[in-house]
This record gives sequence, structure tokens and C-alpha cells, in this order.
Amino acid sequence: LSRGKVGGLGLNMVPCFYILPTEGVYIVLPLEIKTDAHVRGYVGEEIKLKCTFTSTSDVTDKLTIDWTYRSASSSRVESIFHYQSFTYPATSGRFQDRISWVGNVYKGDASISISNPTVKDNGTFSCAVKNPPDVHHNIPTTELTVTERGFGTMLSSVALLSILVFIPSAVVVVLLLVRMGRKSAGLKKRSKSGYKKSSIEVSDDTDQEEGDNCMGRLCMRCAECLDSDYEDTY
Repeated sequence: LSRGKVGGLGLNMVPCFYILPTEGVYIVLPLEIKTDAHVRGYVGEEIKLKCTFTSTSDVTDKLTIDWTYRSASSSRVESIFHYQSFTYPATSGRFQDRISWVGNVYKGDASISISNPTVKDNGTFSCAVKNPPDVHHNIPTTELTVTERGFGTMLSSVALLSILVFIPSAVVVVLLLVRMGRKSAGLKKRSKSGYKKSSIEVSDDTDQEEGDNCMGRLCMRCAECLDSDYEDTY
């Protein structure tokens, strides 16, 4: 059925389609919207509020998107963003100059982002989309919780940095030390098994031996001369 009363409830929703199971009435809407039920963010870090939709009709310039906000400590509903061909962020109120459009209506994306969030932004966000003639839809909500980054979160970031940077560096250093150790062990092994001197070292040793012989002969000549002079005086 596309029109009329169902089960005596007096429902008259156009162009909804009705399915009548044995235990109740289920309504299939031509426009369906989905959001994240819960979103957690941190103070000062941009937060994305995701909203997607599917419509049985093609997107036209008549499509509208409205985001609203209700504080956790208040029942007042505040309009924070409107879209119809152009974006119209809030020009006053809590979210003034802090709402950005990050969606794409032709891809069924009606998402926004919040810059510089604080704990005062905690509350309920609603995303409403109308794409005439598809105007009947569910109204999903997102509960936003903004908190300060704790020591545990910072510690996990440091641990991730260590895994990505310090551990590979340590592996490289260990490999270099192992290679140097093997090279040193090879040199010691060669020295124990017998080391053959190079031609340069051999020539240096020969020169030193010849120099020693010359000095020895010179000393002997000097001694002979002294002895002969001593004998002549007598």
C-alpha cells in the first residue's frame, strides 16, 4: 500500500511503503539516514561527525541538510548547520566559525567537522536530510564525548613512535656490531695461524738489520784505532 490507514492506526504517510507482519507494522522509508551512535574526541583536535543518506530520488538543488545540537545539560535544541546548494554554518552561538562542511551530497555524504572542540561541546547531534519528493526519514542522533588526552593515550603514542623509529634503528646498530665482531674475529684467527709480512715490512726490517751491522763495524774500527794510538805512546 502507498496510501491509506493501516491497522486502524490512522497512518497516512506518502510515499512510504508498508509491510504488515503478524506482530506489528514496519515502515520502509524512501530516504534513510545513518550516523555514528557515539563519537569520542579530544580537546583541541578536530572531530568529524559522519552522516550518510540514501534516497530513491536523484539529488537536486532542492535537497536540504540540517544539523542540530542539544547540550548534555540542557533541553534546548540549537541549529548549527544548514545546506541547500551552498553551506550555511552557524554565525552565532557555541559553534560559531567552528563548523566545516566535509560531505558530498552526490555521494550521499552529509558529514561535518568541528574544530577546536572542548568538553562543553558534549551533547547530542542530529542530522536531517530532505530530498524532495523524499522527505520522510528516520532521525538518527550522535552522542559526542570530548575529553582531555590522558597520560595513557600519550604513552601509547610514544610507544607507537618507538616501534616505528627506534626499534628499526636498534636493529641496524646490532647488525653493524655483529659484522664488526665477525671481522675482528677473522683478523685474530689469521694472526694466530701465521702472518706473512708484506714487501714493505720486509724491506724495513732489512734496512734496520743493515744499519745495525754498519754501526757494529764502525764501533769496531773506532776501538781498533784507539788501541793502536795507545800502543804508539809507549
